[in-house]
Amino acid sequence: MGTIAVHEFISLDGVYEDPSWTFEFGFEPQMGETLATITGDARAILLGRNTFEMFAPAWSTRTVDDDPGAPFFNDTVKYVVGAGEPRAEWSNSKRLGAYDADAIRTLEDEIDGTIYISGSGTLVRALLADGLVDDLHLFVYPIALGKGERLFADGVDATKLALKAHDVYANGVVHLNYGPARS
Repeated sequence: MGTIAVHEFISLDGVYEDPSWTFEFGFEPQMGETLATITGDARAILLGRNTFEMFAPAWSTRTVDDDPGAPFFNDTVKYVVGAGEPRAEWSNSKRLGAYDADAIRTLEDEIDGTIYISGSGTLVRALLADGLVDDLHLFVYPIALGKGERLFADGVDATKLALKAHDVYANGVVHLNYGPARS
């Protein structure tokens, strides 16, 4: 049985949308080590359709010389959640269709290892609401953007989490690893 591990770059006020604002902070090597640890046991990638359509052209032509993460993203099976056909092609990709918690549970049962999610905020919100996230890795950047799509949007039910681990990087980014809160 698999587990679901999510990684999000977010601002202090929870914005995840278009993370190009993260570039000004640089990317500390320790952040790469943390991401490598998160993806190390991953046997599948789960992405929302919009994120898939952004990632496909960016990653599909990269090699290990361009980015050490390229083999992971290109060789690992990618499952795409969302209505409609993705408007991008990428090797080793499978369409799951519109969000269905039972289909995700079935995928978890079939995958022996971690199912990794990057970005895909709408999908992640649904997974959190259905209690399907085992590890939520938030990389919190020291900036409040004041606008943009937030991971925890107004009007959602309360989500209780338990802190499992944390890291602080020289660029001011804090990594918080949360799991489900156990009663």
